[in-house]
Amino acid sequence: MKSQRTSYRIPRAHGPRIAVIGGGNGLSTMLRGLKQYTENITAIVTVADDGGGSGRLREDLGMLPPGDIRNCMEALANTEPLMAELMHYRFTEGSLSGQSFGNLFLAALNGISPSFDMAVSRMSEVLAITGRVLPVTNADVQLEAEFENGARVVGESKIFQCKKEQDCRIRKIRLLPDGPKALPEALSALIHADMIVLGPGSLYTSIIPNLLVDGIVDAIQKSGALKIYVCNVMTQEGETEGYTASDHIAAIFNHSASGLFELCLTNSSPIPKGVAARYAQEGAELILCDSEKCAALGVEIVNRPVAMVNDGLVRHDPGHLARELILLHAERSVRIAGSRFDYSGDTYQVETKK
Repeated sequence: MKSQRTSYRIPRAHGPRIAVIGGGNGLSTMLRGLKQYTENITAIVTVADDGGGSGRLREDLGMLPPGDIRNCMEALANTEPLMAELMHYRFTEGSLSGQSFGNLFLAALNGISPSFDMAVSRMSEVLAITGRVLPVTNADVQLEAEFENGARVVGESKIFQCKKEQDCRIRKIRLLPDGPKALPEALSALIHADMIVLGPGSLYTSIIPNLLVDGIVDAIQKSGALKIYVCNVMTQEGETEGYTASDHIAAIFNHSASGLFELCLTNSSPIPKGVAARYAQEGAELILCDSEKCAALGVEIVNRPVAMVNDGLVRHDPGHLARELILLHAERSVRIAGSRFDYSGDTYQVETKK
């Protein structure tokens, strides 16, 4: 049986429609990679953060937290280096110490805009971003965590310390007030997506809060998209100590719906022993990929080399992660029996046996 290798090009303007859901550094890292493959990206971002500079602006100005939104816009921006440096600049003195200029710029736009999502849209224009960044909701919400021993705490920034004190797992996360309405544009992006990606990011404070917004889970279920969860590489102190891949999946399903996604992308890149040992000192470890338990939940594990070590920290590699996601989309969406896909530049290479 002979193999036949063919190639076809997909310009970024005609790349797959990808809707990503999450928050924090994990989401912005992935966006930096994805924008090299497609312009049709919609990032749907949590607004439950109440810590750091975002928390201060939220308290002082009564606005939704800008930090995660700003990080995503910076990741997708196509601006001059000076503008990028300006947006990322953090003040070091006075009452603005620790605050980023990008947060303040978005706060100013929020002050002259009819809604927070409109302020985000205007800032997106200034930064000439690839795709769109949307807050999952315009509602002012807080995050409440309930632990297995019955203890509760309100406030995303308080969950870490409370979990350490209670020394037990998180049982449930909820939004206060309950059931805020999702942004209609976010629902439309999910329904019409070719691929929906959850994560990577903090399980209980970046990913699950989005799924508690009214309409999001229904839109994911109605969508004909390929649905993928990108699992973190390491457990997270103060959230997921001792969690396996199946524990992450079960927590998401318990807060949304069973079978919300069919694939889980995990990392196969080796992590140096010294780096793993330093993480262990902080109560974090490599996430065990328990494929059989994941399969029992109806989820297929796809193990690919998507991680890197940078300055002693384990992170997803934006280029490798994006490439594997694009290849997964091609492999699962283009139904060619016995085919194998590769990707180089903007060209897919398909090898089929005839």
